[in-house]
Amino acid sequence: MRNLSRRGFLGAGSGALLLGVGLRAGPARAGGSPAEGAGAIAPKPGTRVAAFLEIRPDGTVRLLSPFVEGGQGINTGLAQTIGEELDLDPARFSVECAPPGPDYAVVNGLRLTGGSFSTRSSFDAMRRLGATAREMLLRAAAARLAVRQDELTTENGRVLHGASGRALGYGDLAEAALALVPRDDVPLRDPKTFRYIGKPVPRLDARDKSTGRAEYAIDIRLDGMLHAAVVHAPHLGTEPRSVANEAEVRAMPGVHSVHRLPGAVAVVAESWWRARKAVEALAVTWTEPAPEGVATVSGAFSSAAMLAALKSSTEPGIAAEQEGNVEAAFAGAATVIEAEYDAPYLAHAQLEPPASVARFAPDGSLDLWLPNQMPEVFQQVAAKVAGLQPDGVRIHSPMLGGFFGRHFFYGPGNPFPQAILLAKATGRPVRVLWSREEEFGMDAVRPLGFVRFRAAIGRDGLPVALTTRAVGEGPIGRWFGSIFKSPVDSSVVEGLDKKPYAIPNRRLDYVKVPHPVTIAFWRSVGHSMNDYFYESFLDEIAEAGGQDPFALRMALLRDSPRHRTLLQAAADLAGGWKRGPFAGPEGGRRARGVSMASPFGSETATIAEVSLEDGEARVHDLWIAIDPGSVVNPSIVKRQVEGAAALGLSATLLEQVVYEGGQRQARNFDAYPILDRTRMPRIHVAIVESGAPMGGIGEPGLPGVPPAVVNAVAALTGQRLRSLPLSKARLTAA
Repeated sequence: MRNLSRRGFLGAGSGALLLGVGLRAGPARAGGSPAEGAGAIAPKPGTRVAAFLEIRPDGTVRLLSPFVEGGQGINTGLAQTIGEELDLDPARFSVECAPPGPDYAVVNGLRLTGGSFSTRSSFDAMRRLGATAREMLLRAAAARLAVRQDELTTENGRVLHGASGRALGYGDLAEAALALVPRDDVPLRDPKTFRYIGKPVPRLDARDKSTGRAEYAIDIRLDGMLHAAVVHAPHLGTEPRSVANEAEVRAMPGVHSVHRLPGAVAVVAESWWRARKAVEALAVTWTEPAPEGVATVSGAFSSAAMLAALKSSTEPGIAAEQEGNVEAAFAGAATVIEAEYDAPYLAHAQLEPPASVARFAPDGSLDLWLPNQMPEVFQQVAAKVAGLQPDGVRIHSPMLGGFFGRHFFYGPGNPFPQAILLAKATGRPVRVLWSREEEFGMDAVRPLGFVRFRAAIGRDGLPVALTTRAVGEGPIGRWFGSIFKSPVDSSVVEGLDKKPYAIPNRRLDYVKVPHPVTIAFWRSVGHSMNDYFYESFLDEIAEAGGQDPFALRMALLRDSPRHRTLLQAAADLAGGWKRGPFAGPEGGRRARGVSMASPFGSETATIAEVSLEDGEARVHDLWIAIDPGSVVNPSIVKRQVEGAAALGLSATLLEQVVYEGGQRQARNFDAYPILDRTRMPRIHVAIVESGAPMGGIGEPGLPGVPPAVVNAVAALTGQRLRSLPLSKARLTAA
């Protein structure tokens, strides 16, 4: 059996027009005029917005995108944005994820697809790209036709000369246009004349997905490729000590070899099924877990003990937000209330099985196919694992079967280092595919969260002070702390800070308590739990002050017309606000809850209508008003809000990762229930374009759902549930 080291594991076209976004003229010629041609362009690495266009001779366009498509519709949105300025129907675009390179660092010097940031971070640059390409094509056509450029217009992939009736296709002009220096002063189209931006353009990937032609990492097949299945150590940080029946397993049909990996044992075979059957037959003895430590999860670790540790922490907090005089406000308050809220570890529970394919070329370089949200980062890590320089690694980023933060993570919860080590050991391409059980066991989880609130309420029933203590650790601090260098982990406090409510005296403290388990991003990150905490406690403030929760929010939003408009839009979408309980259409009792959230540059207001069935909450309708400032494709916005809301409801009602004895108890969907069709409510979405700076779309639909549902349950039952999921409690009507 090969023993692959932990150090190695963790060391860790002709006639086409190619255009970079924000290109600048190259060095001057001896005569003083700028040099012409693409070869003269000398962009600053890492400073250009990343995107390249290839206009082919047939007039179709290939876009190398800086972002990864994973169901969020970014490829369609980019085609709409560029096509608007280029004057080309988005349907004529094909879009691929660009390979690693410094030109693609579009997010604060980094390249990533996440944080609901792709469209809003690149919108202006993509418009400039399309406009720049169009202007170069016009210039090339003017020279070809021997006319002035201002005599020319464009129409869906053609340059037209109205006076003579002549026309040239973009593909016919591409080579000549390539020889020109892009201009910096190209005007953009007046938004009033948009034909594609802001319209429900059909998804570019819909046909391939519906016909089975869409290719994910699990679909990659290479000549001579072997398949690997893996069994991981039962405790994070422990290692394989011995395999009692290695010879017997190696003799099984189709088995190529058995390999010891850091924290795992792999079987490589001619097919994945044979590899899987062989790995299930392994008799592995593992090292004992250490008694404590972050690198190793001890056998005594449990999620209950971790929550107790968060609750009992007496460490002084770091002020993440501070306004007014909190102490004086509490001293003069008519009423003081306090509460503690918590939310569990969560799995990503993605349907796409984790898979990676590695192949070493004869020159020693590496091709790697893997789901990821940061190609350059994964290139760096893969190079360390392979013992190569980064430019010796070619990253291929196939379409993702969903994001949810799962593919940011490059640590032990990802199979690509195993694929690299196995390809090197066998000398053949290797695909590593994890079983569902291994995915549940190794997935990096959303952190368990805990918050303690204390509020002071005046004689008018309005809050005059609020203190918040957020305890735990977040993925930004864990994985990007060396980059952001802030003493406050924003992924722990987001959703608790910068709220729009006019509470004059506030203090938010952050207390870091590290998790020994592997944590990562999860859809809407800290907002996924913190907006539940905050908006639920705001309803408690309303009750203590004798206020209706909707009316209280309206009062506290007196200085924010944008938020008041959005909250009213949600109420209008729901046919008006009523809390209840009230009679439902089938005669049962129902109630409604309301919440607001400000995630990822967008604003949302959510209303949920709930009843009880057999002691459980049944959500019938979710009304969600979202203000992302402006939109590129409203149909994609609605679908993203609906999908995010479904995930938020699943977490509210059902999901939790439970640790006992240092191990996760759920290893498949039978023990980790998720939202099914019978629990899926009707979701109604209203888009309110306020004209504010463009916000995100992929995640904002989620955070408002948990508090709206829990607030509705409280109105219906009188029970204030401060710990998710709701399935832990037996609900009874008030």
